[in-house]
Amino acid sequence: MSATGPTVSVVIRPVRTGDAAALRELRLEALRRNPAAFTADLAEAQARPIEWWRELVEKNTGEGVQAIFVAADCNDGRLLGMTGVCGTAAPKQAHRADIWGVYVRPEARGQGLGDRLVGAALDWARGRGLLLVTLAVITGNDRARRCYERAGFTVYGIQPMVVRVDGMFYDEILMVKRL
Repeated sequence: MSATGPTVSVVIRPVRTGDAAALRELRLEALRRNPAAFTADLAEAQARPIEWWRELVEKNTGEGVQAIFVAADCNDGRLLGMTGVCGTAAPKQAHRADIWGVYVRPEARGQGLGDRLVGAALDWARGRGLLLVTLAVITGNDRARRCYERAGFTVYGIQPMVVRVDGMFYDEILMVKRL
């Protein structure tokens, strides 16, 4: 048993065709439960048609400069977590990528899924010969920060007032890992 519930068998895999609706549901849950943790807006994400989510999945399943990884329950296929990693083909920045959108459902926490998702994103970056990966974590999200530190990320700065939710401003801790 984990701290939050029974341990389940989970596979970390790239998002694939057919995951669009489940990915949308997972992302909306993340934005609803943790509005300050993400720069994306819940209302905007809800308003996007399913075609937008299908295109997102398609853009992130190939050999391009970005990928989304999910934690899927081996028994029923339910998505329990996600992360994205985005690089660029721009010549001056093609050596780096950003990790975004790390989220694990509350009932699946305490099983190392965040670590495994971040690991998949880092493996993707290494597999492309990238040299640097960055991410940002909202101040006060100590659980996520510890996850990133376990993966070898270090703090290089703080960006003030990045997110505003219900009139409150939140800073982001900027983190980096050299590969």
